[in-house]
Amino acid sequence: MTRWEYKTIKLAATGFLGGVLDTASFENVLNGLGRDGWELVSAFDTNQSGGVTRDVVAVFKRPVAER
Repeated sequence: MTRWEYKTIKLAATGFLGGVLDTASFENVLNGLGRDGWELVSAFDTNQSGGVTRDVVAVFKRPVAER
Protein backbone atom coordinates (compact mmCIF):
# COMPACT_ATOMS: atom_id res chain seq x y z
CA MET A 1 0.00 0.00 0.00
CA THR A 2 1.34 3.43 -0.92
CA ARG A 3 1.87 5.81 1.97
CA TRP A 4 1.68 9.57 1.30
CA GLU A 5 3.04 12.73 2.81
CA TYR A 6 1.38 16.10 2.26
CA LYS A 7 2.48 19.72 1.99
CA THR A 8 0.30 22.82 2.05
CA ILE A 9 1.47 26.24 0.89
CA LYS A 10 -0.25 29.62 1.00
CA LEU A 11 0.54 32.45 -1.42
CA ALA A 12 -0.79 35.91 -0.68
CA ALA A 13 -2.55 37.94 -3.34
CA THR A 14 -1.35 41.51 -3.77
CA GLY A 15 -2.80 44.71 -5.10
CA PHE A 16 -4.47 47.68 -3.44
CA LEU A 17 -7.59 45.68 -2.67
CA GLY A 18 -5.99 42.26 -3.11
CA GLY A 19 -6.99 39.80 -5.78
CA VAL A 20 -3.80 39.90 -7.86
CA LEU A 21 -1.71 36.72 -7.93
CA ASP A 22 1.86 36.82 -9.24
CA THR A 23 1.46 33.91 -11.65
CA ALA A 24 5.17 33.77 -12.52
CA SER A 25 6.04 33.36 -8.85
CA PHE A 26 3.27 30.77 -8.43
CA GLU A 27 4.60 28.79 -11.41
CA ASN A 28 8.12 28.91 -9.97
CA VAL A 29 6.86 27.47 -6.68
CA LEU A 30 4.86 24.77 -8.50
CA ASN A 31 7.79 23.81 -10.72
CA GLY A 32 10.22 23.70 -7.78
CA LEU A 33 7.94 21.43 -5.77
CA GLY A 34 7.34 19.27 -8.86
CA ARG A 35 11.09 18.79 -9.27
CA ASP A 36 11.17 17.63 -5.64
CA GLY A 37 8.55 14.97 -6.36
CA TRP A 38 5.46 16.80 -5.07
CA GLU A 39 2.22 16.46 -7.07
CA LEU A 40 -0.42 19.20 -6.92
CA VAL A 41 -3.63 17.72 -5.51
CA SER A 42 -5.78 20.81 -5.07
CA ALA A 43 -5.64 24.60 -5.20
CA PHE A 44 -8.23 27.09 -4.03
CA ASP A 45 -8.52 30.73 -3.05
CA THR A 46 -9.70 32.35 0.14
CA ASN A 47 -11.79 35.49 -0.12
CA GLN A 48 -12.08 38.73 1.71
CA SER A 49 -14.97 41.18 1.50
CA GLY A 50 -16.46 41.62 -1.93
CA GLY A 51 -15.20 38.23 -3.12
CA VAL A 52 -11.66 39.47 -3.77
CA THR A 53 -8.98 36.77 -3.48
CA ARG A 54 -6.88 37.09 -0.33
CA ASP A 55 -4.72 33.96 -0.52
CA VAL A 56 -4.24 30.96 -2.79
CA VAL A 57 -3.77 27.67 -0.97
CA ALA A 58 -2.20 24.69 -2.75
CA VAL A 59 -2.03 21.12 -1.43
CA PHE A 60 0.59 18.64 -2.66
CA LYS A 61 1.34 14.97 -2.05
CA ARG A 62 4.18 12.57 -2.74
CA PRO A 63 4.82 8.95 -1.87
CA VAL A 64 6.74 8.28 1.32
CA ALA A 65 9.97 6.40 0.64
CA GLU A 66 9.79 2.83 1.88
CA ARG A 67 12.22 2.07 4.68
